[in-house]
Amino acid sequence: MKQFTPSKSYIRVAIGTPLIQLGNIEANRDAIASLYNKASKNNTSLVVFPELCITGYSIGDLLQSSSLLNRTEDALMHLASLTNDANSAMIVGLPLRMNNALYNCSAFLADGEVKGIVPKMNLPTYKEFYEKRWFQIWDEQPTTTKIGNQVIPFGSVLFALDGVNIGIEICEDVWVARPPSESLIARGAQIICNPSASPEMVTKADYRRQLIANTSARLVCGYIYAGADPSESTMDTVMSGHGLIYQMGRLLAERPPFSSDEQRLLEADIDIDHIINDRLHDNNFPNDAMSEPITTTIKRSQNDMRQNIDSSPFTPKGSSQEISSRLEEILAIQSYGLKKRLESSGAQKVVLGLSGGLDSTLSLLVAVRTAKIRNMNPQDMILTLTMPGEASSKRTQNNAQKLAIALGVENRVIVIGQLVNDQLLAMSHSNHNQDITYENTQARMRTSLLFNTANTEKAIVLGTGDLSELALGWCTFNGDHMSAYNVNGSVPKTLVKYLVRHEAVLQAKLAQQILLDILDTPISPELTKAKGNSISQKTEDLVGPYELHDFFLFHFIRWMESPEKILYLANVAFKDSYSPALVKQWLNVFLKRFTTNQWKRSVMPDGPKVGSVSLSPRGDWRMPSDIDASTFTSQLV
Repeated sequence: MKQFTPSKSYIRVAIGTPLIQLGNIEANRDAIASLYNKASKNNTSLVVFPELCITGYSIGDLLQSSSLLNRTEDALMHLASLTNDANSAMIVGLPLRMNNALYNCSAFLADGEVKGIVPKMNLPTYKEFYEKRWFQIWDEQPTTTKIGNQVIPFGSVLFALDGVNIGIEICEDVWVARPPSESLIARGAQIICNPSASPEMVTKADYRRQLIANTSARLVCGYIYAGADPSESTMDTVMSGHGLIYQMGRLLAERPPFSSDEQRLLEADIDIDHIINDRLHDNNFPNDAMSEPITTTIKRSQNDMRQNIDSSPFTPKGSSQEISSRLEEILAIQSYGLKKRLESSGAQKVVLGLSGGLDSTLSLLVAVRTAKIRNMNPQDMILTLTMPGEASSKRTQNNAQKLAIALGVENRVIVIGQLVNDQLLAMSHSNHNQDITYENTQARMRTSLLFNTANTEKAIVLGTGDLSELALGWCTFNGDHMSAYNVNGSVPKTLVKYLVRHEAVLQAKLAQQILLDILDTPISPELTKAKGNSISQKTEDLVGPYELHDFFLFHFIRWMESPEKILYLANVAFKDSYSPALVKQWLNVFLKRFTTNQWKRSVMPDGPKVGSVSLSPRGDWRMPSDIDASTFTSQLV
């Protein structure tokens, strides 16, 4: 098996926020060096420091002091020398003379030298800012400058660090209408670094978070924002040392404004694979490959993680209000999708099989919401059929019937035992042989009754199967696999539970109690005979835990991750729940079942897409039904 290490996919980056002594170049140099050396020992590939950090941003007219500028160049070359024996780079801010002008710059240091210098392209000169008093704007083509004996690329240049392209824009550059990052991204930058000196004001930190989050999401990139420390001058403004590391709109790490001195180094791992994957999926993503990045010899080397791996990626996160809002949004998508399907089909009613399990419960709850949207009494729009067989437990059947009554919809009980036995007898099949034929005959009998009932009621059959079951092929072809419209088709099992629990809180006491008992009932197809009231067939004992399968599904489809990477991430996410051997076992099951059951998904019914992952053959997922499963499973041998 190929061994996955984080350095194959991730790059470790850091923000250093040095204590500034205004105009004390040597003290600032040493503070930068101390943080850089600490980060380098942590296998950090790139450390970003704030704007003009070698001198201090707020020294005013001293920026034009020849003595200070000479010492700044010396400090820069000293810092560059520190990178000679270190497998990491740094970006530092400084004022730099070039010919007859002074520029606000950031320098990229690696391999013992200054690899390149990027000037600020947008100089704020309004309110508290006076940058055009000292600096000129650079908006020309890249050129070179000279410091000592070294000739250095100068301009809007890119840097390559072990296959990762780095671009730089400085503070104000990200706040303007057309930021330089747009051009940098088109030229191949995957990470944008922003050395900044942004004064703090009321609500500005929130706006800054929104700006960097939206920029990283819109440009599909990693974004590192390094704000200047409060040790800058407070004569008219106060800096806060705000640091942000985002990946495609997702906050990876934050140094909050006015953090303590112990929090001067902020580290995170940015997943380059995710950035590449999303860009390849966007046919409109800009691609200007005219310029070559400046290369370094640095190799990504981390073998651990500085990123939280969510064990439940499909479920909403945040405050209770945020979670509730997200669940309401999902239910609205399902309900309005069903509303439109009813209108376009000309049907007035839906018929659904209500088993007492989670999936059919969610479909019923969505149908009730749809009736309310249409200003209809649920009794007039929804007909449920409960169809117990020999394997059905009293618990699930009782819950199904009681829930229908509690929600005010009609429920008809049709016992299918004899109908199934008649079919088995016609095929000369013993009902004592509980094989796949025995199980599927029950599922198809129920579906047949649903469609035939829908014909008599001028209704459509509402599907109940969820995304997780479709991924695993855990459904009977032309049985529970089929419907006229399936509102659960892009809802994974772990999310189904959240949605039902959310609805339970909103219901009256009786319906709430029933829903909570359904949530506590083991997941089962109930297709083999139970003993008494017990459920003898538990899905997760047969195909594996749904929390694992949903994790595998998310990373396999959303990010197109390799099996060895999924295995690594799952072991990190579930280290306290499952052994590595068990994770690998169920990942193999997932890969085999997923690849060998595409033929079922190729003819799955219509249904609304509610999240970033869908297996609709008309939308998100197209795969041949006869693909060789070993294409993926061989990577785990």
